[in-house]
Amino acid sequence: MLERIHLATLLETERHGSLTAAAEVLHVTQSALSHSMKKLERQIGTSLWLREGRSLRLTQAGLYLHGVAQRLLPQLILAEERLRQFAHGERGTLRIGMECHPCYQWLLKIVSPYLAAWPLVDVDVKQKFQFGGIGALFGFEIDLLVTPDPLLKPGLRFEPVFDYEQVLVVHRDHPWAGQQEVAPEQLNEETLITYPVPIERLDIYSMFLLPAKCAPRKHKTIETTDILLQMVASGRGVAALPKWLVSDYAPHLSLRTLRLGPHGIRKHIYLGVRDSDSDIDYVQSFIALARQADRYSG
Repeated sequence: MLERIHLATLLETERHGSLTAAAEVLHVTQSALSHSMKKLERQIGTSLWLREGRSLRLTQAGLYLHGVAQRLLPQLILAEERLRQFAHGERGTLRIGMECHPCYQWLLKIVSPYLAAWPLVDVDVKQKFQFGGIGALFGFEIDLLVTPDPLLKPGLRFEPVFDYEQVLVVHRDHPWAGQQEVAPEQLNEETLITYPVPIERLDIYSMFLLPAKCAPRKHKTIETTDILLQMVASGRGVAALPKWLVSDYAPHLSLRTLRLGPHGIRKHIYLGVRDSDSDIDYVQSFIALARQADRYSG
């Protein structure tokens, strides 16, 4: 009764706004899609859409089936891809989602030796899953998640790969440049530059400023690490970043690092995988290689 084409039709019609557009995406005729969906509605005894002028609105049954399609179709696509790889003697593709802006620099150092060790495995990095990777793992849209904030849930496994220290970065002529550490209240008159991440996900806020009831005078966001550190080096503000990342730039930009508080802020990077995929050889190999690369964590 219920076929894959029905699920795909619901998703694409909702995404593109019409059956005609969905038919173009699915490479079938509009009349064929319309006939297929009407037949399904007769079989289940209820409508999936209500027509409002030229647009379609999902009924309660349609909304339910749309949710099913969002969960099942990615798994079907993945299963078909894996079967195709088996049929052609291929290992497959390791799809990595990122929940860590600066970790992209670290990942580049892992990918090169990994690809050399696994010539039949492709790597695809999906940064659009920043701060939404748990859902992507459950939805089979990625196979491995790089995150500093694991969320323990049944069906997922998080492997710690390295620890690092979060430090404050200042330019060489900054008044604090000669200090070993900085206190939260010192940032009250500073411009803090961060990645475009919600404040509640920024360690400099959640683990340093907010517990002390402090806040920077101004908060700027910058997407790329290179530009962010150039801004700090030119005296436009300060930033909190992993020490291992800053060590790659500090000699060239004359940057200085300070400990955040007397004890500093220690963090870990984890690789999250589905339990069902944790025994795949090329997944295990990536995790092992990531652990060996802790020399990059500084």
